[in-house]
Amino acid sequence: MALPYRIATLLYCFNEHNEVLLLQRRQQPNRDFWSPCGGKLITEIGESPYACACREAQEEIGLALQPGDLHLTGLISEHGYEGQAHWLMFLFEVKPRLKALPPQHREGTFGFFAPGKLDSLKLPQTDREKIWPLFWQHRGGFFSAHCRCHPNGKNAWTLEETTLR
Repeated sequence: MALPYRIATLLYCFNEHNEVLLLQRRQQPNRDFWSPCGGKLITEIGESPYACACREAQEEIGLALQPGDLHLTGLISEHGYEGQAHWLMFLFEVKPRLKALPPQHREGTFGFFAPGKLDSLKLPQTDREKIWPLFWQHRGGFFSAHCRCHPNGKNAWTLEETTLR
C-alpha cells in the first residue's frame, strides 16, 4: 500500500535559561505528546522549508522570523510512521531566545523544559529514541537520519550525515 509523503518543519526554540519550548499537541499526529512546534509545508504553493518555519513561528508562537534567524540542525526522514505516512522533517533551531511562554494555541499548550526534564515527558517514540539525542549532539552542527518505522516498535535508524560543531 502506498502512503502519502508529508514534509514538515520543527522549531527548536529556547528561552534565556536554555529551556526548550515544547507543545503538548491536541491534534494528530502525536496527540497528547510533547513536541517542538512547527507544521507542514504548503507544497501546492512551493513553500520552502525556511518559509514554512518562519510562517509557523508567526502562527503558533507569534514570533516574526527571517530565514537568517534559523539554523538547520537536522533532516529526518521517517518511512511508514505509525503505518500512516512517510515524513520528511526539517529541524530548525531558532536563534532568537524567547522571553516569555507563548499563549495557549489551537494546536495545544506550551511549556518550557530544561533538557534534563525531557525524559519525564510523554514524547513520541522516534523523538525519544533518536531525534532528541541527535539534536543535542549536533546542536550548532548538522545531521541527517532515516528511520524505517516498524509496527512492532523496533525502528531501524541510519545516520546518513553528521557534522559536529
